[in-house]
Amino acid sequence: MTTSVLVAGATGDLGQRIVRELLTHDTRIRVLTRPGSASAAGLYAANDRVDIVTAEYTDHAALTQAVSASDVVVSAVSGTRPVIVDAQRALLAAAVAAGVPRFIPSDYSSDYRQIALGTNRNFELRREFAADLDAAPIKVTSVLNGAFADMLTGTAPMIAFGRRKVMYWSSADQILDFTTKDDVARVVALVALDPDSPRVVEIAGDRVTARSVAQTMSELTGTKFTLQWAGTTGTLSAMAKGVRRLSKSEDATFPAWQGMQYFVSMFSGQAQLHHVDNDRYGSHAWTTVRDVLAAHLASQPEVAAAAGK
Repeated sequence: MTTSVLVAGATGDLGQRIVRELLTHDTRIRVLTRPGSASAAGLYAANDRVDIVTAEYTDHAALTQAVSASDVVVSAVSGTRPVIVDAQRALLAAAVAAGVPRFIPSDYSSDYRQIALGTNRNFELRREFAADLDAAPIKVTSVLNGAFADMLTGTAPMIAFGRRKVMYWSSADQILDFTTKDDVARVVALVALDPDSPRVVEIAGDRVTARSVAQTMSELTGTKFTLQWAGTTGTLSAMAKGVRRLSKSEDATFPAWQGMQYFVSMFSGQAQLHHVDNDRYGSHAWTTVRDVLAAHLASQPEVAAAAGK
């Protein structure tokens, strides 16, 4: 039986991957886009299994019509309060009004449920919206996956490739959860097809520590990578608050201070996943942190050279 899936945020990086995975199954996809946007048409107009529907998130009637007759709404939107809270609240209200059976919110993160107040803005926005989800008369499944593994080679300065150091805060043995976006998208598609999915599905493509990452980098490069203590998570949290006060990027999704807050959540252990179920949908060859780092070194000769390979 064909499953009708509406995807919000389908033109984003993760959203495109989710649509691609959904299309490997017996699905009919609706891609939600705002009026006047050409991005969705450029990506999906040629695919006869994808329908493009338009609606402003502020237009409840149009949004309800857009999601109607869907078996599940998958949100892959990205942003701050206007998106994660306001837009998703509108999308949830439309799904409930249209009688959509299930909703998958744009969580795709570490476990935000136990973090201390004021320590991670993006997680707190997800927790705020989760209260709406839990009160709504609709079946909800959140996918929690730790951090995206590309953080290790991109936005997060945990690995100083040129200095052959791996940074850590408080403990070098704190467990850190990482999953690639492709692995996340695969699971989201399977959750969308699973009417019996629980409230939360936890996955982790790999579970590492700063110590094990240093060992992995040493093995991949043939050069010793050492650990560098960067302070406590309490100190880092205070620094993040200070940088935030001076920042002009309050509305940015991932400013420097938000990256600092993410490390606070991870290295404090508050955001660690405790009920990982990687086998829920069968065995799978998950992409490991070692795989990600090896691919990065292979594709970036200058990085590999600086790291000593």
